[in-house]
Amino acid sequence: MFGRFSKFAAIAAMVAISSALPHDLSTFTARTEKNKSPLSFDSWNGISSLSGFDDFYGSDNYSGKVSSVTIIEQESQLVCHTQKIEIIQQRLLILQEMAKKIITETICEVETQTIVFQQFHESIGHFGGDIRHKSSKGAGYDKSIASQYSNIVNSDGSLNTTDLGFSGKDNGNNYVVPTGSNWNNQTSPASVDAAYNATKSAM
Repeated sequence: MFGRFSKFAAIAAMVAISSALPHDLSTFTARTEKNKSPLSFDSWNGISSLSGFDDFYGSDNYSGKVSSVTIIEQESQLVCHTQKIEIIQQRLLILQEMAKKIITETICEVETQTIVFQQFHESIGHFGGDIRHKSSKGAGYDKSIASQYSNIVNSDGSLNTTDLGFSGKDNGNNYVVPTGSNWNNQTSPASVDAAYNATKSAM
């Protein structure tokens, strides 16, 4: 299982549709949250398993939406390679079920499960805006954090629960944007919006 998951996660990380990688180091302006009252989930409602929750992304930054991104240079550019859609869906389903495994096997309080899952859901949702060019950065991922996928499970398939030494504040410090997407500044905004609206109709 360990070997299969490593390969699947690597492929899933590589299939992001994205814009071209700049040739120099670039730092994008942080996303900004909508105006709202600050809310802390640190030990929310006296739940001890939520102790230190706000430390991961920072205070009043529930889903990591407020973040800076630094695109790093690479010796050889990453280029997306189109795969059969079912292959991609299989890999993403594995990641989905692994997220469920992590939440249900390492959190016992249903309130904490709810808060952590919603954080995960909102955080991955920001990527949709990157794909549709609604954000200030290209669609990509943090290379350093993605490289930790092999540390999620032990060789026997059980979850590895050791501290891997990073937090949500580190996400974006080593950002890579694969090249090769079909984005066209003239036609893609309309076609991507049409694709997005079609998915909403299917829900």
